[in-house]
Amino acid sequence: MHDCMDSPTRSFDWNRARSFLAVAEEGSLSAAARVLASTQPTVGRHVSALEAELGVVLFERIGTTLSLTPVGLELAEHVRTMSAAADRVSRVAAGHSQEVEGVVRITASDLIAAYLLPPVLRRLRAEHPGILVDIVASNATLDLQRREADLALRNFPPTTPELVARSLGTRRARFYGTPAYLAAVGLTGRRAPAELARADLISFPETDVVLGWLQSQGVPVERRHLAVVCDVTLVQWELCRAGLGLAVVMEAVGDADPAVQRVDVDMPPVPVPIFLTAHRELRTSRRLRVVWDRLAEALADAPA
Repeated sequence: MHDCMDSPTRSFDWNRARSFLAVAEEGSLSAAARVLASTQPTVGRHVSALEAELGVVLFERIGTTLSLTPVGLELAEHVRTMSAAADRVSRVAAGHSQEVEGVVRITASDLIAAYLLPPVLRRLRAEHPGILVDIVASNATLDLQRREADLALRNFPPTTPELVARSLGTRRARFYGTPAYLAAVGLTGRRAPAELARADLISFPETDVVLGWLQSQGVPVERRHLAVVCDVTLVQWELCRAGLGLAVVMEAVGDADPAVQRVDVDMPPVPVPIFLTAHRELRTSRRLRVVWDRLAEALADAPA
């Protein structure tokens, strides 16, 4: 009995661990074999042998699909970061190691990155100093399937099965301008939607979409109403704060800025849905799961 219990630590094979990790990350034996420049039968034998050595089940097999068990999930993260210590692998299999470290790349719009992420990341840094967050602040859609980022905060849900997502609710956006500008164009006090046509607008480059939406809301705008177009939301906001015209921004940002004032117009707010999205590898990485959970917890319950 004693020899059987000790054997996993003594005979642990790192080639088998490497095959296990490739299957965990790629999702199938055939894909792992391609990554390792090996064969599917060899990778399969490695995984089966590792399960036998450790005395645990690492994958649940449903047809051709491989899904990590809870033990497999924890083992995957540590095999990814470990270099040599076989005793550490034994602790992982038993579920004792709690170390979380490594790089996590988050992509989000520039406005979300600048205004919503800082308090979340401050708490994350205090709790997990071993995690380095790499922020890609961009309105472009990075390809999570090609690992251009690990996690994304987007305004739309994913459409492919390789990605998973969680809705963080819908924020509200409104029109804002400086008090001096609103007074100059007669937009103080409660106004009808049509009166927004008195103002210049700061817009995204997709002008047809912007104009079409405004017209559907009863605002008779034309291209001449677009003072500036820019695909960077933070630049739009600074132009608004400088008095160039009206910009649409989330209430959490606009209402907190004393340099601007919300336009009191009789029309519904602009909905801004937010989805936290990741590659399915989220299930194999403890550091991604930690950051995912922190973002979901902080942003899902944030004020609209």
